[in-house]
Amino acid sequence: MTPEIHPDIPYAAAQPPGSRGHLLDLYRPPTSGDRRPLLIVCGGSGWMGDDGKDYAAELAPHFVAAGYVVAGVSTRSSRQARFPAQVHDVKAAIRWLRAHAGEFGIDPRRVAVLGDSSGGWTAAMAGLTAHVPELAGDVGVTGHPSDVQAVVDLYGPTDFRRMDTHMLPGAYESFNETYGLTTGHDDPDSPESALLGVPIQDHPEKAGTANPITYVTGTAPPFLIAHGQADMLVPPHQSELLYAALEKAGVPAVLYSVPGAGHAKSIVDATHAPAVVTATGGVPRAARPTLDTIDAFLRHAFGR
Repeated sequence: MTPEIHPDIPYAAAQPPGSRGHLLDLYRPPTSGDRRPLLIVCGGSGWMGDDGKDYAAELAPHFVAAGYVVAGVSTRSSRQARFPAQVHDVKAAIRWLRAHAGEFGIDPRRVAVLGDSSGGWTAAMAGLTAHVPELAGDVGVTGHPSDVQAVVDLYGPTDFRRMDTHMLPGAYESFNETYGLTTGHDDPDSPESALLGVPIQDHPEKAGTANPITYVTGTAPPFLIAHGQADMLVPPHQSELLYAALEKAGVPAVLYSVPGAGHAKSIVDATHAPAVVTATGGVPRAARPTLDTIDAFLRHAFGR
């Protein structure tokens, strides 16, 4: 099935003018029918790009054929706006999509968000902060809820201040070389420090407000988390911390720890060795976190 594509829809006015952080692409089945669940997709860039919506193009053919409407959502880069702007942005996109649900055949009661890397962080923050009014923001459309019913977090960071401690052998050196840094994620010029606008180790309270784990409660939506055991950018321990917090709070969650997988979107390929799978709350599990696995998880989360 070839999706019907509605590109470059502004869910809020561009800030700054000419930027792309407030755009979304919408993919839907070419024929009308019943209201369909919505999968929002946010691609990662270390918060350095405003083109996160582009990741949806890879996933849309599969999920539209499976009966979803897919929205690729961009948020502002850390160069354009500091945290919590990125959370305000994704929530604004969710509100816009609910406001236009009838127009695009979306079921506003079945909304999920998926992201990879910093986009996984965005997805987790969107899923965990529905009860935090100060993170709702006033970007774009207001007056509609911004909660979601399921989250798919692919190797997203969580606790910025603990990243360097748990980096894999050799990862610290390669990370510094890649980003032109000297002290890893703790560096004042690291992607995480740039997101907050301050060195993360000098401002623990501010770093805590950007940690999805801070907002975990028993009312959080179900989570599917996947992380490669060979990830040299975001330590696998970051996802283990999030899963542990969800498990402690009684939130349905599943964690796929994938042998041989690095920091790459190919983590959803069926070619990887079987994952080490940990699950709670009756969440369905599979051998690998493939697109079919994600589909089954979402259907379970939506109760259908």
